[in-house]
Amino acid sequence: MRLGVLDIGSNTVNLLVVDAHTGARPVTSVSERSVVRLMRFLEPDGSISAQGVGELEQAIRRARAVADEQAVDALVTIATSALRDARNGADLIRRIETISGVPLQVLDGPEEARLTFLAIRRWFGWSAGEILMIDIGGGSLEIAAGPDEAPAVALSLPFGAGRLTMSHLMPDDPPRPERLAALAEFLDEHLGTARDMMTGRPAPDHVVGSSKTIRSLAKLAGHALPGWAGNERLVLSRARLKDWIPRMAAMSADARQNLPGITPERTYQIVGGALVLNATMKALGVAELEVSPWALREGVLLRYLDTVG
Repeated sequence: MRLGVLDIGSNTVNLLVVDAHTGARPVTSVSERSVVRLMRFLEPDGSISAQGVGELEQAIRRARAVADEQAVDALVTIATSALRDARNGADLIRRIETISGVPLQVLDGPEEARLTFLAIRRWFGWSAGEILMIDIGGGSLEIAAGPDEAPAVALSLPFGAGRLTMSHLMPDDPPRPERLAALAEFLDEHLGTARDMMTGRPAPDHVVGSSKTIRSLAKLAGHALPGWAGNERLVLSRARLKDWIPRMAAMSADARQNLPGITPERTYQIVGGALVLNATMKALGVAELEVSPWALREGVLLRYLDTVG
């Protein structure tokens, strides 16, 4: 069976096409990505501007064309915080469904955390024991923990890398030191919910980071260990992350794309993402995390296979 997941996020529109069947590991056929950065198009009233709507529609059309070329048997379309929080989200959903030809599932924050956690559990396996997951998107931060496929706790907070970059660090490039300090203080003050969520829970056997932001930071500041089935296993320490934050913050966005692991579409928000990750690891008492190659899209595919199998 050839399946596609179209993920409409705050930063990118991603199409993942895999060949899969129940009980087998999905094998990627095509991964198509369009950079949209919807957070750039937020109006003062919380709606996405006409220009943003136009760019989003173009990205959906491209993804639909690729899905048709790949002859997918089923296409699952999901949206996360950018559409979930937009004032004109209902209109955008109708437009997207018209273009894609399939219903759009708008995931709430906890469900986004649960699906990402499912992918991580399947990747690491039952022997991984208690897992603590941190996922940083463009619009939100998800945290989940537990010993099973469904997390015992799942939390979503509006602390995405793009959202906080727009609200706290822009328009300066590089960001001013006082803005960096204010964002760090803001995060320390508001991550108490995450810290309280972990109170009384078993110590994690694995702390796992998921998302392009965390993977980029791990390629920059982390190190690689022998992985599974040829996949690079990336590990990132908070000490190394902290060391890189002021160095990245002193650069312009254009200069950051020359750093290892920092792709052009993430240069403008990578400092904000690094501050979020550092503050989250600090709040949860995490000294080091591993990076999962699977994330939300794989979780959506696995859940779909579970339901049709």
